[in-house]
Amino acid sequence: MSEDHEHDPESLIIRPARPDDAGGYLQLVDALATFEKLPPPDADAKTRLIDHLFGNRPKYGLLVAEDSTRDDQIVGYAAHFQAYSTFLARPTFYLEDLFVLPEYRHTGLGHRLMVSCAKTAVAEGCGRMDFLVLDWNKLALEFYEQHGVPCRREWLLHRLQGDELRSVAGME
Repeated sequence: MSEDHEHDPESLIIRPARPDDAGGYLQLVDALATFEKLPPPDADAKTRLIDHLFGNRPKYGLLVAEDSTRDDQIVGYAAHFQAYSTFLARPTFYLEDLFVLPEYRHTGLGHRLMVSCAKTAVAEGCGRMDFLVLDWNKLALEFYEQHGVPCRREWLLHRLQGDELRSVAGME
């Protein structure tokens, strides 16, 4: 049996994150950064991630997948927040990240996280669920295709950040 299939799907539990999940979650954020060939968040950003998740006014939500056979180790997560669609006049469930450790892929865990997100979106009255996929991430593209998720190629992402954002804001 391959390493990918050694994990009992029944031992993988999906639930909303709790403050004691912070360390495991941040390790997975670092793992995602490595996978995407990006620098991981620095210490200040990690502090903000946890504060924005569990502070007085949470800015996003987090579902975690834990392995009950490994001291409830966090092995996957889905970070999400709400945007708004003026045309639907409903909130949009925005999936920021869906990540599963490589050794837990092909166990159905990614599918279960996706279904949990969709159920949350429906329960929260969202009119749609949006997310981005890197064009080189063939595994993710195939995963979403298998779930019948259409790629909306007519929409092009435009992004301001850092100095560009400050420049447009007139705060150079």
